[in-house]
Amino acid sequence: MIGSQAIMEESDITRILSRMKQGQPGRFEDLLTCAYNQLRRIAAARMRNERRDHTLQPTALVHEAYLRLVKEKDASLENRAEFFAAAANLMRQILIDHARAKQLKKRGGERVKISFDDVQITSKERLKT
Repeated sequence: MIGSQAIMEESDITRILSRMKQGQPGRFEDLLTCAYNQLRRIAAARMRNERRDHTLQPTALVHEAYLRLVKEKDASLENRAEFFAAAANLMRQILIDHARAKQLKKRGGERVKISFDDVQITSKERLKT
């Protein structure tokens, strides 16, 4: 039964992608519903390579990747393999962005940068003239 369900999901995903290409509305939700379990497995596999105290969870990673896929409506995904490859790449990029943001914060990224042109320096000697 599990094998036939997987075959059904494969054909459903390809069918949904084809309908999306034709411009039918609401298909991204159908795609997420159909592909969610596989996306969750991909996210869990990505998270296994991360540190144990990571603040993102696989579910959050799936949802963030989904939101980014929805924003990229011009992405023409032809089939199931391209869809999962795009989702996996987005998950990887999300983890990279998350790590960069954390490093930036750790290294003082919240500080305000001031240009030397904006600073007025006065000295006692300059005040005398």
